[in-house]
Amino acid sequence: MKNFFRVLRASWKYRKQLIISIFCAFIAATFWGLNLTIIYPVLEILGNNQTLEQYVDTEIQSLTIQIDELNRELEEHRKELKIRETWLGGVRDREMQRITGVIVVIENKKDRYESSRWRFLQLKNYVIRYLPDSPFNCLAALLGFVMIGVVIRAIFEFFQEYLVGMVMTRTLYDMRNQFFRHVLNQDLRQFQENSSSELMSRFTNDMEILGSGLKILYGRMIAEPLRALSCILIACWISWQLTLLFMVLVPLSLFLMMRISRRMKRATRRVLDRMSSLIKILQENFHGIRIVKGFTMESHERRRFCEATRDYRDKSMRVVMIDALAGPIVELMGVAAVILALLAGAYLVLFQTQFLFGIQMSHSPLQMETMIQLFALLAATADPVRKLSSVYTKLQSAAAASDRIFTIMERQPLVTVNPDGHELGRVEKNIEFRNVCFSYNPMRPILANIDLSVKSGECIGIVGANGSGKSTLLSLLARFFDPDHGSILIDGYDIRTVHLRSLRTQIGMVTQDAILFDETIANNIAYGNRFATSQQIEEAAKRAYAHDFIVHKLPRGYDTRIGEIGNSLSGGEKQRIALARTILRNPSILILDEFTSQIDPVDDHLIHLALKEFKVGRTTFIITHKMHNLQIADLIVVINQGKIEAVGTHEQLMAICPLYQQLFEAPKLNKAA
Repeated sequence: MKNFFRVLRASWKYRKQLIISIFCAFIAATFWGLNLTIIYPVLEILGNNQTLEQYVDTEIQSLTIQIDELNRELEEHRKELKIRETWLGGVRDREMQRITGVIVVIENKKDRYESSRWRFLQLKNYVIRYLPDSPFNCLAALLGFVMIGVVIRAIFEFFQEYLVGMVMTRTLYDMRNQFFRHVLNQDLRQFQENSSSELMSRFTNDMEILGSGLKILYGRMIAEPLRALSCILIACWISWQLTLLFMVLVPLSLFLMMRISRRMKRATRRVLDRMSSLIKILQENFHGIRIVKGFTMESHERRRFCEATRDYRDKSMRVVMIDALAGPIVELMGVAAVILALLAGAYLVLFQTQFLFGIQMSHSPLQMETMIQLFALLAATADPVRKLSSVYTKLQSAAAASDRIFTIMERQPLVTVNPDGHELGRVEKNIEFRNVCFSYNPMRPILANIDLSVKSGECIGIVGANGSGKSTLLSLLARFFDPDHGSILIDGYDIRTVHLRSLRTQIGMVTQDAILFDETIANNIAYGNRFATSQQIEEAAKRAYAHDFIVHKLPRGYDTRIGEIGNSLSGGEKQRIALARTILRNPSILILDEFTSQIDPVDDHLIHLALKEFKVGRTTFIITHKMHNLQIADLIVVINQGKIEAVGTHEQLMAICPLYQQLFEAPKLNKAA
């Protein structure tokens, strides 16, 4: 529950709303208990066909007679006590002690009777005097008061629920934003450890379960105990002994609920894990639907999804079973307690006694109306307790969800932001890789002893077989990861010590997959420069040879949303929009990672022309398998199994590097074949 308490601390900023909601719950609970007190006067009116005023006058007269009788008894015992004072020896002390005890009992009884008479007098003077004289009209007035009380209670219950919902919604709003901010601050290695489907599950399903737990805690967990407490207090006023007998099974109920809730937490955690698996399968299928259909794997994916949903169903049924078990257990305990108290009360009423097993259960013999009133209050207490039966299990579910959420939020990124680090400007001297080593897995090194110096403004081509470490090397330059050994310097500054945002501001990337967001074309181009004007956006699109197709092909030009046109954009058109985005950012370091691998020759030619112009005055790195893209490179770096095998111009490498010769000749051999 530690992480769930952290969520409660996050909700404390809305304590004003919580305090008001508690006040509303208190008022609603008060009227809940008071409405039940109407049973006694209704029974008196219906049973004796008399008004409340007549009933109260009868009670006052009866109590006055009993008080007078007690006064006479007191007077007699006090006289007797004075007589015993004249005696001598041990008999005198025993008799005086006995008589004194009798006097104390009578005085206590007299005080109770006088207190009851005073309450009846107050009731007569301030309440009953305003009620009608006719029994029926009096009954109608009482029921009218009940209706007014119900309306008032409903109003306060509404505001209590509304305020609790407000606190829950705003807390989830804060939690989601905090969670998203923290996830975005994590480095790529941490993203690779958690799939996007896993993160989405925690953003959606886990957050909703957490919100349900908050609403139950601040809503039902406060309102229902107050309702039960109001009934218990009134029942104690009638007979605290019978009320205590009713509560004798409470500890056993709490013990059983704690056992059930622990099982619920474990079961809920398993259900949430299975939900993450379901989202992962859905994401894979929807994203790769072409592959699924192209390889006719629909039946296989249906079986895989069916197995996952079956597992989720089985785990969910266990949660349903545990949750369903809690209610009947608590209700059984509540009914048993009410029956126990009812039997005890019935015994006192039927035999007109005040004692049960030698224990005094009431100050005076209970009347039938009083017993029914007490039974109604205890039964009304059982209803809130029954509703509380699932509270603890729901809180355990919320605790399991909070554990999963904070597991991600507690992870600290390995790539630090360095807010006080050096603000890196445009590259003026050089970029240097010094003895750089890196591995995702310690047992499988990706890069080893990379030494490379690149002058400002140079264009460097990087070639090598798949998996040789080309993209990883440039990912280290963008500081998506940090080297295990060695360092990368820009103008003499180790990039691990500079301000991270200033570093990435100087870098523009065009990758193999052109990632576009479901916004307008203009916003996608301005993604790296949100304050760009329309003129600057169009100029960047023209330099990327994207302006013509945007204006003439798209229905709303630059205001067309990516989602509206779906897959109507070709790979080359998407790539030119991505290139325009990089051009508008105006970086001093340009990284091109297999940027033309999935486009046709026409788009390839246009992008090649755009890059030839744009690379001027920038330090450019090109990763490609298309050798003609290396025509704009000043130097070419050949990487083989994580190491630099050769560096030189095209002519030099063709003369001294067999691997480069193979890479250069491979496309020709494929065409010939």
